[in-house]
Amino acid sequence: MDLLSLRYFQSVARHQHISRAAEELRVAQPSVSRTIIRLESELGAPLFDRRGRRIRLNEHGAAFLVRVERALAELEDARREVADAGRGSPGRVAVAAETLLQLAGVLSAFRELRPGVRVHLFQAPVGSMRQHLRSGEVDFALASQPLAGPELCSTELAREEVLLAVPLGHPLADQEQVSVTELADEGFVSTRAGHWQRALLEKLFAREGLTPHVVCEGDEAAATPELIGAGVGIGLMPAVARRALGDHGPVGWLRLDAPDCYRTLTMVWRRRAYLSPAALDFRRLAGERLMPDTA
Repeated sequence: MDLLSLRYFQSVARHQHISRAAEELRVAQPSVSRTIIRLESELGAPLFDRRGRRIRLNEHGAAFLVRVERALAELEDARREVADAGRGSPGRVAVAAETLLQLAGVLSAFRELRPGVRVHLFQAPVGSMRQHLRSGEVDFALASQPLAGPELCSTELAREEVLLAVPLGHPLADQEQVSVTELADEGFVSTRAGHWQRALLEKLFAREGLTPHVVCEGDEAAATPELIGAGVGIGLMPAVARRALGDHGPVGWLRLDAPDCYRTLTMVWRRRAYLSPAALDFRRLAGERLMPDTA
C-alpha cells in the first residue's frame, strides 16, 4: 500500500466514477482501475460496489476513506509545516464558505497584512464542508448551519436575525410581524436545498406541520431581493441584507413570530490540524472583522 494508491482511492471515492477520477489525477483510466483492484486485493475486501459501469463506495470503502483522508491530511500538514519553517514560505490559506461575498472585508484586511500569501476559496454547501476539512483541502469552513463533531473545532463569529422580505405593495407589507401559519399559501423565493436559507425555511414550516411552497429556487442568494421586489414571491433574508439595501430597497421587511429565526455564522477547522501563521492571522481577522455589526 503506497501513497499513490491511497490518493487514487481518495479521488475515486470522491467522484464515485473511475473516468472522472482519472481526469482529476491526469492519468489513464486503466491505471486507476488497476490500482483500485490491487488495493482491494491487498486489503482483502472490496471497497466499491460495481454494477456495470457504475461504481459506488460500500461500507468497507466508507470506513477506509475516513482513515485514508485523515492520514493524507496529516501528511499534507507535515509537508506544509516543514515548508513554512524551512523555507520561510508565506504559505497559503484555503477557506470553504456557503457565500463568498461575506469574505470580501476579511480578505481585504488579510491581503494588506500578508500580501504574499496565496488564498484559495471554495464555494461549497455545508454538506461537503466536512469532507473538505477532513481531507485537508481547506483550513477553515464558514458555515451558517450546524457543523460539529469530535474531529472539529469551531467558534461563533456572528448571530443575526433573519427577516421576511415581501414585495412593496404586498398585503403583508404594512405589518410589523407575521406568523409562519399566515404564510402557508405564499410562494417563496429561496435557495436550493442544502443552503442555510432553505434549511431555515423548511425548519420553521415543519415546526408548524407545514411545507413551504417554493416558486423560485437557485444558487444566487444575492438575486433574492430583486426577484422578491419583482413580485415573484416572498423570502427569508438576513438582517445584513436590509442594512445593505437601505430603507429605499425593492422590498418591505417584517419580523417572523418564530423562535430561532436567526442565522449563526461559525468558523470551523479540523482539530489538531496544522495551522500556519498566516492561517492563524486569517482566523483572528475573521473574528475581528467578519460582519462585526451583526451581534
